[in-house]
Amino acid sequence: MTVFFTSDTHFGHAGARALYRRPFDSVAAMDAAMEARWNEAVGPGDEVWHLGDVAIGPKPPALAALLARLHGRKHLVTGNNDGPATCALPGWASVQPYAEIVVEGTGLVLCHYAFRSWRNMAKGWLNLHGHSHGRLAPLPRQVDVGVDAWGFRPVTLAEIMARRPPRRRSVPPG
Repeated sequence: MTVFFTSDTHFGHAGARALYRRPFDSVAAMDAAMEARWNEAVGPGDEVWHLGDVAIGPKPPALAALLARLHGRKHLVTGNNDGPATCALPGWASVQPYAEIVVEGTGLVLCHYAFRSWRNMAKGWLNLHGHSHGRLAPLPRQVDVGVDAWGFRPVTLAEIMARRPPRRRSVPPG
């Protein structure tokens, strides 16, 4: 089982194309591309942490059908656009506003919003978030996992770590 992270899919949101400069000709094309890219990356036995703002617009039956088509066991860390109907859908393994998990030995603080500081920050834990659509300069050990920053698909911790700049190490004077 592989663990994936994503955020800010905004399925069904017509305004997302202009607001976030998404390169799709229509909402239907955007939704279809994100669904296809999700299912290309995520297998049925994998786990996905969606860090909020799943959809804006689709009615609960349509959103429930979409969740059923998306691969993986899905957890929702709620965002500002995730109302009671979205949170109550049967496709979620869990729903919460905040989570702390350990993946591959790395501690992760998950929230829709980026934090200025977080629990175990000084111990190397990462803050994974969404909400900013790739527009926020991150702090060290902080990563926006929103689809706008990652090719419109969920990503693994290994992909996140590979993209992060290496930590600066002080070099003793020679």
